[in-house]
Amino acid sequence: MESWRKVWREGLVPQLPTTGLLALLEALAKDDPRIIQGATTSPPPISSVVDWPVEGTCVIGFCGWQGEKLETVGEVEQFFAQVCRDVDQWLGEPAACRYFLNWFDQTPRDEMRKCLLEEVRRALSERIPVQSPRKDRIQAA
Repeated sequence: MESWRKVWREGLVPQLPTTGLLALLEALAKDDPRIIQGATTSPPPISSVVDWPVEGTCVIGFCGWQGEKLETVGEVEQFFAQVCRDVDQWLGEPAACRYFLNWFDQTPRDEMRKCLLEEVRRALSERIPVQSPRKDRIQAA
């Protein structure tokens, strides 16, 4: 398995809210321009703009922004930093998050969206069980 996938599946997904993953699924499918590569947030997380509203963010920040209803650059940056620290601890490697982040930033957008969309669908399928209508009818009887 590629390093970025391992970090995504074992380090990132367990920390990201389901609501954030659902928002990410829709955003990737629609090529939402608010998902940005090469930066954590737009505007960038510098001290003079930490209280400004977020306009765009990487996928980790996007899950916090949309899933946790974070609003400001500072809030999203704090979420991002905490998630990355936790990934490093969970995987037992300093800066383990870099495998995913480098892949995300350096992969052409269309390819990144295709691969990550598949991964988000996979993650959500493990969290949200799909029930067949027939099973529901049997339980209701």
